Amino acid sequence: MSKGRRVFIAGGALTPFIGKGHPDFIWKRHPDFGVKENPTLEVMLQQAVDGAIDDTGVDPERVDRLYIGNFVGELFCNQGHLGAALAGTHPAFANKPSARLEGACASGGLAFLTGVDAIRAGEDTILVAGVEVQTTQSARIGADYLARASHYSRQRSIDEFTFPALFARRTKAYREAFGVSEEDIGHVAVKAYGNANKNPLAHMKSRPMTLEVAGSANDRNPCFLANEELNPYIKMSDCSQVSDGAAALVLVSEEGLKALGLTEADVVEVAGVGHSVASLYTDGDLTQLTTTANAVSKAYAAAGIGASNVDIAEVHDCFTVTELMMIEALGLAQPGEGASLTAAGGTAIDGDVPVNTGGGLIGFGHPVGATGVKQPLEIFRQMKGRCGDYQVSKAMTWGVTANMGGDDKTVVSLAIRNLN
Repeated sequence: MSKGRRVFIAGGALTPFIGKGHPDFIWKRHPDFGVKENPTLEVMLQQAVDGAIDDTGVDPERVDRLYIGNFVGELFCNQGHLGAALAGTHPAFANKPSARLEGACASGGLAFLTGVDAIRAGEDTILVAGVEVQTTQSARIGADYLARASHYSRQRSIDEFTFPALFARRTKAYREAFGVSEEDIGHVAVKAYGNANKNPLAHMKSRPMTLEVAGSANDRNPCFLANEELNPYIKMSDCSQVSDGAAALVLVSEEGLKALGLTEADVVEVAGVGHSVASLYTDGDLTQLTTTANAVSKAYAAAGIGASNVDIAEVHDCFTVTELMMIEALGLAQPGEGASLTAAGGTAIDGDVPVNTGGGLIGFGHPVGATGVKQPLEIFRQMKGRCGDYQVSKAMTWGVTANMGGDDKTVVSLAIRNLN
């Protein structure tokens, strides 16, 4: 990032992330099935945008541009053209530039990054949103839709649940390379659910998880892949949630900050960004997230910091092993040592570097297009003491995010500085 115009996160809002397992999600066994319906994509997007406007006090007329992250709205909701949907959330947005960004599970990160670029280019106030509704189809159909984030013609046949199989393959390689056990990896799920249990917006806010359940396959936590070689390496507790939800935030320049009547003590600064993309057509080292490490190194360099400066992190834990590899890609642990760091409590809310304090994708949930917007908003909320029962108690100066699309193919990383 150049040392030109500064970029700040002024605030924002999240909807609850919901889906199967959430007490308010309506499905065939819910007592309200047939009486009530789950919120639509349009309703969730509206709720997040309204919340961001209320939280920041921004005058919608002052918003210069709007960007939205979404991956597969056309498939799950029969709705593309979401830049126009975002423009439709307020009359003041009519005729303003508004566009959708897509990069698989990094779609929200790309929307955020485009908002940063707009501020750097001369705009003063940007609205960034992300939304996904994925519960309109069965798990098997949904898995096929989400497999579009892989190289479909080459990788779809690995299993009907393509992405769990791809990361079971990583889990197998990781465990064999570093001698990590199934129980070691189970600590990630226990932490994720434990944090989510403290988070009123989390998909898994009401679902407990113990190491007894997460640490091995059992009737409550089965392996589910048809691929016999990979089946032993992933269980239900290892997976992120199929969630519906939305997030929205406001980015401002120094002039935009003044227009809101805020000071630097009220906001956080986006001090560094990293955006790295690897070829869809090849696979790299299965034991490392090399594209993520590259993006993180760019964010660190732009901010002038290193891993030792990081106080809090939001990383893309699409599967439990992914969080371990993310910790290592951020430089918080050496290769193969992420599991021991997690088991020792180093990434817990009261640990040296808390990671995914609201539950991450496994506990908080993973509405795909919203995740890359939720991550920096969660860093903002933690730094400003807004996280309630899952609030980190220590002072925080530097936060880092890593939002990953596909199997380590598209990654956006942010270095965020607290200014008070």
